Amino acid sequence: MALELTPFDPAVYIETEEDILVYLEAAMEGNDPRHIARALGDVARSKGMSEIARKTGLGRQALYNALSESGNPTLETLTAVLKALGLELTVHRPAA
Repeated sequence: MALELTPFDPAVYIETEEDILVYLEAAMEGNDPRHIARALGDVARSKGMSEIARKTGLGRQALYNALSESGNPTLETLTAVLKALGLELTVHRPAA
């Protein structure tokens, strides 16, 4: 009997506002722009990419591309997606 595997999709498990915050905070810890963009893409997919596209005024496919592992979203795109999710970008000093 062959073992059937399916790709892991974090968007399936991001359900609550708390899930979103914890997931994005963890993604931000590494300061890796590609990882952050992909995590934001996971969150956007969990909420519905079409809905996020409508709220941001950006094309759905453009969002998929920008928020993919190989994407490189602009600051304008990042802030628009965060706003559509009811979040904002902030800066703080790391704990010593």
